[in-house]
Amino acid sequence: MRTLIFFFFFFFSSYIGHVYADSEWESLNQEIELKYQQGNYADALTAAKKALQSAESTFGQDHLNVAMSLNNLAEVYRMQGQYVEAEKLFKRALNIHEATLGLDHLDVSMNLNNLALLYQAQERDKEAESLYKRAIKIKENILGPDHPDLATNLNNLASLYQFQREYVQAESFYSRALEINIRIFGVNHLSVATGLSGLAAIHSEKEEYTQATSLSLKALETVEKVLGPNHPAVAASLNNLAVLYTLQSRYSEARPLVKRALKIWVDTLGPEHPDVATGLENLAQLHRKTHQEKEAKLLEDRATAIRAMHR
Repeated sequence: MRTLIFFFFFFFSSYIGHVYADSEWESLNQEIELKYQQGNYADALTAAKKALQSAESTFGQDHLNVAMSLNNLAEVYRMQGQYVEAEKLFKRALNIHEATLGLDHLDVSMNLNNLALLYQAQERDKEAESLYKRAIKIKENILGPDHPDLATNLNNLASLYQFQREYVQAESFYSRALEINIRIFGVNHLSVATGLSGLAAIHSEKEEYTQATSLSLKALETVEKVLGPNHPAVAASLNNLAVLYTLQSRYSEARPLVKRALKIWVDTLGPEHPDVATGLENLAQLHRKTHQEKEAKLLEDRATAIRAMHR
């Protein structure tokens, strides 16, 4: 079964206050971020498209505000699994930032992080790793070694190493990020939940299930408290806990968690999103564990069809 640990690793860019901004464009950006945080990606997409049109017509094709709008629209596309569209927009935003601000600006680091997330979702691991490392170097040079924005980048690189089964490196980066976030935010914060989920996955790989389950339950509690019960990030936490229960042969406890996660993903992301495929695959494995082969095959076929759409 597949574990998901992604919550909010993406950076929204914001130039309001030091770059001239149109009031309509500002309002649209606020709407995008609100809808995104709510997991309402359909409305976020509509607002992001309008914001880009407004920025291009108001500021010109190569303005920093256009780069912001490109970045935000690309992220909504990424969350919806529309990777081809997202990559084009992320690259265009990065080009504007590098040409205007230089190669070592914080906003360039932001773009590198977001493009790396996209590559990681596409399993383009080497490209993602290179971008994450460059983003981290910029952040460390400008913000120092203990800034929460840096911790976000560290979590992202840790997640990449985890999926590559490079657990020593993954645990090191997760632990460093978690230490920063707890010191800055306290224990009940989404960034802390991300680190807890990552460490839970590593303990799971070591078959240290008691520690892993404890960390995963705490992450779920935090995410649900902050975001409400029907957010895609809550679905990710439910899925993660279900994976742990399945590994311990606790199938009756895992099944309702996977089903709840799957319903949230379908309701918020649509029936053809890659995370829905993950939920279907995990539920299929549960069916196989309990000798429901026909049901498992149907779910696997649906998941395969979804995966094929995003290649």
